[in-house]
Parts: sequence; structure tokens; C-alpha cells
Amino acid sequence: MHSSFDYQNLGAIRVRAQREVATSSADHRIPWGTRRDNSRNRRFNQKLYKLFAPQKGPLRVLDLGCSGGGFVKDCLDDGCIAVGLEGSDFSKKFRRAEWRTIPEFLFTSDITAPFHIEGEFHGSFSAIRFDVITSWEVMEHIADADLPQVVKNVLEHLEEGGLWIMSVSPHPDIVEGVNLHQTIQGKEWWVQRLAGLGVEHQEKYVRFFNTQFIRGPKYNAPGSFHLIVTRGGKGPEIPAENLCIKAYDRWLGCRGQKILKLALLGV
Repeated sequence: MHSSFDYQNLGAIRVRAQREVATSSADHRIPWGTRRDNSRNRRFNQKLYKLFAPQKGPLRVLDLGCSGGGFVKDCLDDGCIAVGLEGSDFSKKFRRAEWRTIPEFLFTSDITAPFHIEGEFHGSFSAIRFDVITSWEVMEHIADADLPQVVKNVLEHLEEGGLWIMSVSPHPDIVEGVNLHQTIQGKEWWVQRLAGLGVEHQEKYVRFFNTQFIRGPKYNAPGSFHLIVTRGGKGPEIPAENLCIKAYDRWLGCRGQKILKLALLGV
């Protein structure tokens, strides 16, 4: 990992969004997730950096639907260039979680409309393309009719050979009598839908992360599944891992490990 990069010395980042807030979204009217969630998982970060270890320069990470910004903050602290976009302005207004500590890296934007992310380099702004784009429990909140624009936005910001990593829930989420999930479909449906929009799911990367994601069945998203898509089937080479590492990833975050941790540490 390129830990020598000091994000505090980076020139300004700006986001030019057609719609700065997703005012038509139920998640804006009922800010259920964005006022509670601040997900992070150090093991996911470790595996991500191992996957991209051969790359020169800092890893560039974009988190769509960043909520409290915890994952973005961890990436910045690890030496990445990281940006978070959130459709609701709840956390921004109340300076919740990491919106208080890294406001220059967190922005509001409706990702179902065009947006452009730029960084200041040598005194002028230019487009930033990202090695990794993530969407944790976000895609099910997007109506099917809006998926083409979301994918277009991702493709415009995803570096050649980069990965779009996401967790997706196939279940309704009823809050105050409103279903916040607009597209409720299983994994195969999503694989085919995204393929039709120009991005290809690569199950081999899901196997590499081996249950260690920011959100998922182990981590505050029961029943969800993971998709990792690439542009044209190109992505980083997967490093070899021994059986001990694979067993550790399976153990970490499982019910038995959580019970043991609670019994021994009380947390």
C-alpha cells in the first residue's frame, strides 16, 4: 500500500453535480440509513490494498452512498485518495460522523443524474478516475429506470482495469410505511442487468474477499449478496492466499467469533 501519500496536502477536490441532493428519493425524505450508518471493516481495506499492491501511486477510491463517511476516512488515513458521495444532505447538515472531520472529501450528489469529480493538480482542476468504486447497500435504492445513468456515471469515473464493488439487498426495507428499496431482485437478475449496461460481474473477486466486505451478511446487511464488476473483463491479478488466511477470513465476523469476542472482551 502506498502509505507515503499525505492526503492533507492534496489540492482541493470538487464535485460538479446536476442535482446536489436526491430530493425525489424516499431516502432523502426518510433519512433512515444516512443518519445511522458509518460502516467500516479494516479487513476489507487490507485485502483491497493487497489486491492492488502492484499499482504505483496512491489508490483512488470513490464510495457512492457514503453515509457517515467511515470507509472514506479509513481509506484516507491509509494513504488513498478517497471521495464519498451521498444522496441525502442529512449528515452534511448535522456534521454527523466523518462529515465533521473530513468535509473536504465528502459531497452530496444524486447519483441518478450526471456528476463529475475533479481534483486540483498543479494549480488547475482535472477529472479524477478511480481504481475502485464501492456501493454498499445502495443499488437496491435505485429504480430500474435510473440504473443506466448510474452505470454511465460509474464508467465515466472508473479507471481501466478498476473494480466496482457492491453489496446488494434482495429484500424490501419498510420504514414509516415506505419501501426504501426500489429494485428488489436476486443476484442473477443483477448480473444480467449490469451486463446489459456494459459491466461484467467477476465472481473470482468475490471469492478473493472471502466474506470480508464493508457491508454484507456478516456486517449489518443480512441476506445481501456481493457483485464486483469490471470494464471489459479487465481487472487486477488476484494474489495467492494460503488456507490459514482463507480460514481466518471465514472466521472473522462469523457468529462464533462475535460470541467469543463478546465473552472475552465484552464488546
